[in-house]
Amino acid sequence: MRYHAPATFEEAVSIAAGASGVTRFLAGGTDVLVQLRSGLVTPDDLIDLKKIPGTGDITRLEDGGWRIGVAVSGAELGAHQALVADWPGVVEGMELVGSTQVQGRATLTGNLCNGSPAADSVPGLVAAGANVTVQGPKGTRDIAVEAIPAGPGKTTLAPGEIITAITLPPRGKHAGDAYLRFIPRTEMDIAVVGCAVSLVRDGDRVVSARVALGAVAPTVLLVDACAKAIEGTTLDEAALAALTRAAEAAAKPISDKRGTKEFRIEVAGVLARRAAVIAYERAGK
Repeated sequence: MRYHAPATFEEAVSIAAGASGVTRFLAGGTDVLVQLRSGLVTPDDLIDLKKIPGTGDITRLEDGGWRIGVAVSGAELGAHQALVADWPGVVEGMELVGSTQVQGRATLTGNLCNGSPAADSVPGLVAAGANVTVQGPKGTRDIAVEAIPAGPGKTTLAPGEIITAITLPPRGKHAGDAYLRFIPRTEMDIAVVGCAVSLVRDGDRVVSARVALGAVAPTVLLVDACAKAIEGTTLDEAALAALTRAAEAAAKPISDKRGTKEFRIEVAGVLARRAAVIAYERAGK
């Protein structure tokens, strides 16, 4: 195994593009190091991104948005009061990943690139309308977070491409978000279903919304029908009932040892309703 510690993303891309075997990137390491120790994966090239300037930074942009480096840990996100105030749902999703010890290392980008449909941090990012900056041999591009996962353990990134940062849009006024999940245990478990809601209010009325479901399809789903169910409403009982039905209709889960298909569909509706209420209340503050 060849270990690389590039000083720039350009150097990292060059190494990755020239690698011919199994390549893994190291930011937090909570996935790749476990795979190494268990023998599941032995990469030919391990590219450590942590020494690249800016990878550990959380930066407020001029437009009020946020840039999050690829090596920023969940613990660092949770300790950043201004970011938590703007995007509590994004942060609380990441804070559900693993234990306190894991939080000290695990990253948003790593959780996204792991390709798990049950990844706790991804629905919040999708609901937020977050983008990622991708750098590769053909240049740099900005794409929506929901375009990255391609299925369990897979992404749409081309060989040699690397995510260099995650960007959250400006929060704006009278806006709120929330993430909820169901797990069999009280903590340190994989989501059976997850749901994130981000919305904007004008007085009591919801003027825009984004709803994302996790662990109910091969990838996290951005469900337009859920957003339309509550947009233009005061989130009254009729709107919540329509949201519940839309979430249930969008869910296409499997049955496994953690939950049946029917159970997951029902829980998707329940979590969508609850997360929407929390986001609505946060937007009113």
